[in-house]
Amino acid sequence: MSKFNRIHLIVLDSVGIGAAPDANNFVNAGVPDGASDTLGHISKTVGLNVPNMAKLGLGNIPREQPLKTVPAESNPTGYATKLEEVSLGKDTMTGHWEIMGLNITEPFDTFWNGFPEEILTQIEEFSGRKVIREANKPYSGTAVIDDFGPRQMETGELIIYTSADPVLQIAAHEDIIPVEELYRICEFARSITLERPALLGRIIARPYVGEPGNFTRTSNRRDLAISPFAPTVLDKLNEAGIDTYSVGKISDIFNGEGINHDMGHNKSNNHGVDNLIKAMTSEDFKHGFSFTNLVDFDALYGHRRTPQGYRDCLHEFDERLPEIIAAMKEDDLLMITADHGNDPTYAGTDHTREYIPFLAYSPSFKCSGLIPVGHFADISATIADNFGVEKAMIGESFLDKLV
Repeated sequence: MSKFNRIHLIVLDSVGIGAAPDANNFVNAGVPDGASDTLGHISKTVGLNVPNMAKLGLGNIPREQPLKTVPAESNPTGYATKLEEVSLGKDTMTGHWEIMGLNITEPFDTFWNGFPEEILTQIEEFSGRKVIREANKPYSGTAVIDDFGPRQMETGELIIYTSADPVLQIAAHEDIIPVEELYRICEFARSITLERPALLGRIIARPYVGEPGNFTRTSNRRDLAISPFAPTVLDKLNEAGIDTYSVGKISDIFNGEGINHDMGHNKSNNHGVDNLIKAMTSEDFKHGFSFTNLVDFDALYGHRRTPQGYRDCLHEFDERLPEIIAAMKEDDLLMITADHGNDPTYAGTDHTREYIPFLAYSPSFKCSGLIPVGHFADISATIADNFGVEKAMIGESFLDKLV
């Protein structure tokens, strides 16, 4: 019998809590990540008021310098710690795959100087459209359509760009390149980037609308991922007939593997919370695991280096947290964590190699406090332990500490 009947895991995408021990091995615009600290720098530079996460123990997580505006609780209602990444990467897929128990020893390929001509030429030949070569580099998703959207509207050329992640992104104005055509082009791009020297984690369709000077990306984004290279705890749960719910881009990240109920993409963090609560309150979801990604922290504010927006986004989530807790049953467990950092005060526009925070809460808790610092995969090992399935490649359960 499960200790917790349902477990709900929320990933606050990119909400790191201080440089990892090996952070100096990773760089951001030539600057080592050793001084990165997403939550710490937001708290220090623009202030942070997250009383609901603080109540769970966010301010109690061990740090060299306490979070400036997030006080430690003398009697928190939950358990807290920070977790270190083992895998060689600081991207979305690596973080999520490790959270579900995999150890990525060979990172995906990234293209800081743009994609090779061979890839662009193949896409041109398949699509019958030219590629704008000047956009072929790491680029902000909003800046790239501001810079090249007017040209695309005139010529019908493709805007292909990348980022610090191992991704190939294609932006297309929906009135110029219909969404279904964009999806077909992305599917072809996926087919030619499945092995080295161009092993990419995701191909992302980025539709947008509007006029020059007022372009807006739409919710018709589509991510084409690859399947994890080994079974994750999601697979173990699914094979055991246990319900697994995905909210947001979780299904894309795992290429649908191990997921038997998909709540769809999120239009925003708030929409994602709505979808999570819809799953939690569904009469069909009686036993199992839900996995939610809230991406606005990363996509809208981390990469764009906007500390105030990032702070406000954290405030917005914190204000919704009581609703999530209210939707819990007595024997539910809520876990809140991240997948990497993206310090909005740091150099460049890349993710940052950081510890991730971990908070746990259940209405059934009799105790609270700190649990030992561990690793990303400990989350999945704990989930596996709870539901009586095998863990994946790595991770150690801390289920016995949640009492």
